[in-house]
Amino acid sequence: SMIRMRLLDEAVQEIKKLDPQSAISKNFVRELALNGKVPCVMAGRKRLINFDALLRYLESPQEESETCPEIRRVSEKFA
Repeated sequence: SMIRMRLLDEAVQEIKKLDPQSAISKNFVRELALNGKVPCVMAGRKRLINFDALLRYLESPQEESETCPEIRRVSEKFA
């Protein structure tokens, strides 16, 4: 079957349609794509997310430590 590719905004909107209470954000999905957790391709300057892979990832993240990383202190040079 056809792979469903969605722009970042569209991917988040579709998740919110499936689950109106979802706390998923654009930044979260962008990070998953940038970190290689969810496949994506660039279409010009826009990032197309593999929507089905995103749903699979959200259903079963690879490691629990990835889903809830510890909060780190911001280093002084950024403060």
